[in-house]
Amino acid sequence: MGEPVVGPLVDPDDVPDWLRALVKRTADMDAGRLGWPRTPPPPEAREAAVLILFGEGADGPDVLLLRRAEGLNSHPGQVAFPGGAVDDGDHGAVGAALREAVEEVGVLPEGIRPVAVLPELHVPHSGFRVTPVLAHWRSPSPVAPVDAAETAAVARVPISWLTDPENRVLVKLAGRHAGPAFLVPGMLVWGFTGGLLSGVLDLAGWSRGWDRSDVRELSDAWRAAEEADDVGFGTH
Repeated sequence: MGEPVVGPLVDPDDVPDWLRALVKRTADMDAGRLGWPRTPPPPEAREAAVLILFGEGADGPDVLLLRRAEGLNSHPGQVAFPGGAVDDGDHGAVGAALREAVEEVGVLPEGIRPVAVLPELHVPHSGFRVTPVLAHWRSPSPVAPVDAAETAAVARVPISWLTDPENRVLVKLAGRHAGPAFLVPGMLVWGFTGGLLSGVLDLAGWSRGWDRSDVRELSDAWRAAEEADDVGFGTH
């Protein structure tokens, strides 16, 4: 299908004020600063897409995240954006990202407006080349796991929580570089999703200074996320 066009899909002046800078900056950005190594994918890498869905709730702007079921063969228990492989019937990465969100968490697609596409990123351990699609949830609908065998939980996480320095750490796995992670109650956001989310927050200008010397083992970071105070921001 080829690499999709990168940049805004809408007039940046036609989105909410808090989202405008992010949409504008996708027009001229350094893909290497998206929080994940920008490496060329091999020819056999499968095309995939994720939906980075921004809404606005009682606690201000937020983003939709899900936790994968523990019984899955691929990335069990990990936190992710809705997404998956691009099928032949999809209208490219944008269509795939919307379809996967419907299938995984039950969003109503008519309430979602795709606003920008980020550069494709290669995820070697899963064999995918992933296109992140930014979207505005202009008419939010209730969300919950559609299939408990695939999705364990869904949450709308406030951007203010994600940018709080107290909720940010680096996670290190044996033999790999430490990567950005977020301590969300019941959800540790790390790996590809943590890196991409960190890059998006930086691109939007939302990031705040945080302690990059706080490097934790994965098990310790998970324990901290599980012990985090439940602030009641809509985990289902």
